[in-house]
Amino acid sequence: MSSQPASLPDFDDGEFMADDDFGAPVTAAPTMSPEPMFAEPMFTDPAPAAPMSPSDAFAFRPPAEDAFPADEFAEDVYPVEDLYPPEELYPADDMDGDFDAPITGRPNNPVGDMIARTEQALGESSVPRIGIHIFCKQRGVRQVASEAAQDRRLTRATTQIIEGGLPAALQYYGEISTPPLLIVDSDQPAAQLLADLDQLAEVCDAGTKVIVIGCNNDIGFYRELMRRGVSEYLVAPIEPLQLIRTITSLYADPTAPFVGRSIAFVGAKGGVGASTVAHNIAYAISERLMAATVIVDFDLPFGTAGLDFNQDPLQGVVDALSQPDRLDPVLLDRMMVRCTERLSLFAAPATLDSTYDISQEAFEEVASKIRSTSPYVVLDLPHVWSGWMKQTLLSADDVVIVATPDLASLRNAKNMIDLIRAARPNDTPPRLVLNQVGVQGRPEIPVKDFAEALAIEPSLVLPFDPKTFGMAANNGQMVLESGFKSKAAEGLQHLASLISKREAPPPRQKSFLEGILKRKG
Repeated sequence: MSSQPASLPDFDDGEFMADDDFGAPVTAAPTMSPEPMFAEPMFTDPAPAAPMSPSDAFAFRPPAEDAFPADEFAEDVYPVEDLYPPEELYPADDMDGDFDAPITGRPNNPVGDMIARTEQALGESSVPRIGIHIFCKQRGVRQVASEAAQDRRLTRATTQIIEGGLPAALQYYGEISTPPLLIVDSDQPAAQLLADLDQLAEVCDAGTKVIVIGCNNDIGFYRELMRRGVSEYLVAPIEPLQLIRTITSLYADPTAPFVGRSIAFVGAKGGVGASTVAHNIAYAISERLMAATVIVDFDLPFGTAGLDFNQDPLQGVVDALSQPDRLDPVLLDRMMVRCTERLSLFAAPATLDSTYDISQEAFEEVASKIRSTSPYVVLDLPHVWSGWMKQTLLSADDVVIVATPDLASLRNAKNMIDLIRAARPNDTPPRLVLNQVGVQGRPEIPVKDFAEALAIEPSLVLPFDPKTFGMAANNGQMVLESGFKSKAAEGLQHLASLISKREAPPPRQKSFLEGILKRKG
């Protein structure tokens, strides 16, 4: 993909403030200004235009003389109570304090708020290998176009950003053919804009989709553009995600298979408990939030998913990786083992009988096909670095980095976060989980200093609790099963709600008659 210019935005990633209260969540009100009326979802999914001949591309018609007179979802967050003011959240000099409660984070990033409202519309759609020409007139549109061109959903497209707006497009296509997608920016009045579009229609190839960015916020003008065959109209100023959503919606295939949401868990270093956190989050999403979930254990020689769920399947992820071309829904279902009614497992072989020299393409294809089997796919990634590992991490919908409060974890977590932020400027920032906090006698980096160094507040801080986690591991259970009343279980369920954007259903109230019958029994 080529784009001009290629500058990336500098976002403020201070995302969370910490809290320990797992009471009723408070819904954060969006702090952004309202979006233009033409950017509403009702206008972002136009039906594909029927094939046209070059002579009547767009089917433009001149306007009548009197036509133009002179994210739904706000993420649930937890407020910082007076009991835990920020400066006293994790005292630097209290290394032997009381770590009996997990600390959860609160988002305050406007970019994250915007992403949360648009993720459902974006999904994981991506455009095919096409050419995109963007003619920019306004400075803000030029910056937005540059940021959108860097997005992972447009990586297969070849994007060119050209100065001059709509007049430049008229001159540019006098001798060359138009690309499959043409985006033109104009600050002209409605009548002049329509006149220029009429001229563009004369040189535009059949089947070319056109997105217009303008300054006229009028429903009548929008309808006139749609009547003339324009694919979409956006009112400036626009955001990168708004432009990406509009482009992907034009190429969304309604017959394409369902694609679930992927959540990648990775440890900042070995032994930080990333697999344990990943498995418990998957269990919480499936059993507490009642959503079908699949765990994929990509740690082929040392994976622990089978042990954690007390399963020893004959087939698993290696069988899928060895024959990615043959995978279909029936074969995938046979390879997975059902841990519960809603939780399935793609286990790793966890043997050293052979080495695993598997191509990056195989990992990509298997991960993509598994996502068609469940709304949520939890990827348990090993602490290695390779081509497939990097690609899997960057292509996931959400990334959760698990670390312990020490220097090695701090360095590695910073490297990962910097890479993810640079490669995914329009995606949800990675989440941080600090695990094993408060080991007696072990020097640790205070949570506050750890967060400041990474410019990101942890979504969850789990205290060192060997009894709760050790009992669950030895019994082949999750913490939410064996220690469901513990603070760790509450924190893990809270994180599952943040990641999945779902709330646990309220507990069923027992009837008076049930209580009487139970006492008699």
